[in-house]
Amino acid sequence: MKLVGLVKAICIRPAIRGIMGPLQVRTFQHDFVPRDPKAKPEKLKYPQFYDPYGPRPPPSDKIVELADRISTLSPEERRQIGPTLMGRQRHPKMQTIAVEGMELGSQGGAGAGAAKTEEKKEKTAFDVKLEKFDAAAKIKVIKEVRAFTNLDLKEAKDLVEKAPVMLKQGVTKEEASDIMERIKAVGGVDVME
Repeated sequence: MKLVGLVKAICIRPAIRGIMGPLQVRTFQHDFVPRDPKAKPEKLKYPQFYDPYGPRPPPSDKIVELADRISTLSPEERRQIGPTLMGRQRHPKMQTIAVEGMELGSQGGAGAGAAKTEEKKEKTAFDVKLEKFDAAAKIKVIKEVRAFTNLDLKEAKDLVEKAPVMLKQGVTKEEASDIMERIKAVGGVDVME
């Protein structure tokens, strides 16, 4: 009823129409444009695989030359490329999984397990574990944890409050001992595993 009264008021009184503007009428409009039935469908070219980073520049001449040289190597020489690069870039060695006490089935009996225990090598990657800390030194411990991890304040606080907890994994012996000294200096107790 109110709408009908408003429409009549606008139509009867032109002064109101001048103030409010013309009455807007919206009819049903299609969301799509009807296509010509005789038109051929548009063929799109899709890439063979999706690359989220977009097109890449072509490799440099150095890379092309290196790829050519690698392709001419024998399979034995190609197998040596990975370990050599790992050594040059100082990546930590991958740790083997201990199989002591596990049944090996047809792969070997107790003799195979005994041979593996004799071949134990010196450990190169260590884990640092926070055992406990003084309640008064909690803030200092959180600051030190943030210093050698890439955690923000809340994550570091949650990590320290969960003690005993692993702080850093797979680090060298020197780095692990440095972390341990820093934690002990501020009032924490940690161990190297």
